[in-house]
This record gives sequence, structure tokens and C-alpha cells, in this order.
Amino acid sequence: MTLQTFTQNGRRDTYAVVGHRGARDLSPENTLESFRLAEEIGVDELEFDIRLSADGVAIVLHDATLDRTAASEDGRGLGPVADLTYEQIAAVDVGAGRHVPTLAEVIAATTVPLQVEIKAVDACDEIARVVDGVHPADAERIRFTSFQPEALRRMRSLVPDITRGLITHGYPDTEHHPNGIERVLAEVGAAAFYCGWDGLTDTLVERIYDAGYEMAAWPVRSLDEVRRGLELGFNGGTVDDPRAGVEWLAQARAQLPN
Repeated sequence: MTLQTFTQNGRRDTYAVVGHRGARDLSPENTLESFRLAEEIGVDELEFDIRLSADGVAIVLHDATLDRTAASEDGRGLGPVADLTYEQIAAVDVGAGRHVPTLAEVIAATTVPLQVEIKAVDACDEIARVVDGVHPADAERIRFTSFQPEALRRMRSLVPDITRGLITHGYPDTEHHPNGIERVLAEVGAAAFYCGWDGLTDTLVERIYDAGYEMAAWPVRSLDEVRRGLELGFNGGTVDDPRAGVEWLAQARAQLPN
């Protein structure tokens, strides 16, 4: 596999299969084992979520609590992870004896580009500290993403050389972005726009590309959605099952007209 670092802006020549929380349908999500499995299967990128523990550790976890992912009742009902130390969090089995890893552990254990989704704005300073402490080659394969513009603004201030991407549930998403998504993309200095399928049109996608942004839709859960992504010229898509995602892409490419 050829490592593809993130571009500053604009179209990429390839469609990337992105492992959503690693290989979440095949292995406990957001664990080192899930990320390793996704890489073994052949994903081009990995996507995962960051929160902050009570003692200031950047942890890889989607939810605000461990209730959904804990493998037993012992790990449930502990309350928000923001109120727990990392020692408490790491003691919880999140499936097959796995634990919640740190951002530093995930960077060290992976080799492909990483979409690092920031779930908690208060984690930004620690995320920047961790990334600043890694080898420059690792920083080059990181992109910060978030639904929260304030998180992206903060990362732009802290580590301006690392690219950023805005995530939305759809377009135009006026409830969260009353002044327009394009304005937010410009304000946070985004390189990419990751949009839910709702509201996407050929005209919108062309406008986003013309403005110099990368573009992708999420989630990708069928061969038809991969076909649609290729038709629109997307830079990739997140998949819960990387085996299926790699196969869908191969099928979709084989069906493209010569």
C-alpha cells in the first residue's frame, strides 16, 4: 500500500476506503486491534474519535460514556469519561479484553493517514501536545475533523500546518450552521468537507470542489453508495466493514466505463 498524505486543498486522484472507528463491524470499535485489522484488510485511511479524561489524557472513544461499548455491566454506569481518570477508563473491557487506547498509542500503532475526529473541544490542547511530540512524518498523515467549528478553529491556532475537515449531517444543515457551511469552511481554514448524504447534489459537489476543498460523503454502507461517490468524484468514504468496503470499491471500479 502506498501511503497517501492529506492534500492541502482540492481533488485527490484516488478514492480512499476509510475504516470507520477502525473495523467497527469486525472488531471492538476504536481499539488498537480494530485499527490493525482494518489496515490488514487494506484500508487507505482510518477514522476515530477523541475525548479527554479527567486527568487530561487524549483518549480514543466515540461516546461520552462507556455504557454502550463496555463488554460487561462492571464498565457501565460509571458516568461521563470526562469525570474518570485514564486508569479508570483503561480498566474497562470494551470487547474481547480490549481497552480504550490513547491518541499516542493509536498514532504509534498505525501507518495509514488518520482522520482524527474531535468530540470534545477541551481536548484540543492535549491533542496538539501529543501531535507536536510525534515524528513529523506522523503529523503529515493526520487530519483533524469535527462537527464543531470551534474545535477546528482551536486546532488551526494550535497546529496550523495540520489540515482540517468539517463534518455535517447533511447540507445545508441550517440548524447548526445558520450562516452557511461554505462560510464555516472558510473560517476554520478547512481542507475538506465531509457531508452526510442528505442534500447532496452534483451541483453542490462541483461548487465545493471549485472552491478548493476535498469532498466525501458518509457513511458508505453499500455498493451503490460507492458507485455514487465515484460518480461525484469523492475523495473517499467511511465504512463500518472494511472487507465489504474494499470489495465494493473493486466492483465499482470494474463497472466503470472504459
